[in-house]
Amino acid sequence: MESDQILEEIRDINLSYLLLAKQMLREDKVSAMYRLGVNTDVAEILDKLTSAQLVKMAASNMLLCRFRFDDRLIAEMLSNDSRDQAVTKSHAAILMAGKPAEAVA
Repeated sequence: MESDQILEEIRDINLSYLLLAKQMLREDKVSAMYRLGVNTDVAEILDKLTSAQLVKMAASNMLLCRFRFDDRLIAEMLSNDSRDQAVTKSHAAILMAGKPAEAVA
């Protein structure tokens, strides 16, 4: 994959993520904050972005979203093909909810 193509893919992911985040925040702010793994400050910033700001932000050359886990246990739980997926996913969600939301630097 060429560098230009990778950057274009990153921009597409960023735009999709930001659009989804804004929609989720409009519908249910508390639930969106939990699902996105962001704190109140970040949620307010995302919610207030204009369309032009959103497009400009999405044009970054780095991903704006990231995996919410850096824990092998959670990664294995989410990727494992177990019989009781509902319990496994619930357990993973509980573990991830215990991790603090990212602070605005």
